[in-house]
Amino acid sequence: MVLHLSLKKGDCEMIVRMWHGRTPKEKAGAYTEFLKSKAIPDYQSVEGNLGLTFLKRDEEEITHFLLITYWNSFESIKKFAGSDPEVAKYYEEDEEFLLEKELNVIHYEVFFDTARDYLSLSDFNT
Repeated sequence: MVLHLSLKKGDCEMIVRMWHGRTPKEKAGAYTEFLKSKAIPDYQSVEGNLGLTFLKRDEEEITHFLLITYWNSFESIKKFAGSDPEVAKYYEEDEEFLLEKELNVIHYEVFFDTARDYLSLSDFNT
């Protein structure tokens, strides 16, 4: 169950959805470009998506991807992922890149957040 808390400083009512995937290192660049061209616009098109952070990390011959998305409700997540928000959403093109498809994602309730304060500073908006 997710509780929405209103805080005095760092106000947030947010759910974080986290997905992890792995590609062979030699396919990481192409997968990054695929995510930029298809996945990011798809996430951003859904009402209730508050933002996203896509991370990658090389580990020997494998590249790990961690997609962190921010949502205002589980209803919004369902608009993106389907009726069961715990199930990972995949694109047809993922078959070309991923070593396996993890079945589920992880959700977290955000109870405090100052990152948005930092990200809105003019130094970061250049």
